[in-house]
Amino acid sequence: MSTAHLIVTALAAAMVAFSAVSVFRRAKWAVDPMADYGIPMSWLPWLGTAKAAGAAGLIAGLFIPYVGAAAAIALILYFTGAVIAVLRARWYAHIPFPLVYAAPVIAALWLAA
Repeated sequence: MSTAHLIVTALAAAMVAFSAVSVFRRAKWAVDPMADYGIPMSWLPWLGTAKAAGAAGLIAGLFIPYVGAAAAIALILYFTGAVIAVLRARWYAHIPFPLVYAAPVIAALWLAA
């Protein structure tokens, strides 16, 4: 495991965990756009849990590589779904937001290979 992999994975996990906590706490800046995209508020606990599990999986992947790879792939799929939700809502200016969280996850997966 390289130093770059360790740093990027830790950064990715921290960003995803921050996003999960923002959803759990129903931070206005995180939840209001979701409502605008048409995502039911009843989904928030599930979406936050998916992010939290992904962040934990990235950290676990530092010790068990297959767990980290599975978590990274799941998070990439999650953020792909987020981009699709933004596109369906036609909020094209918001496309970069899920990509900001996906980028370090993709980099962590790439560095793990």
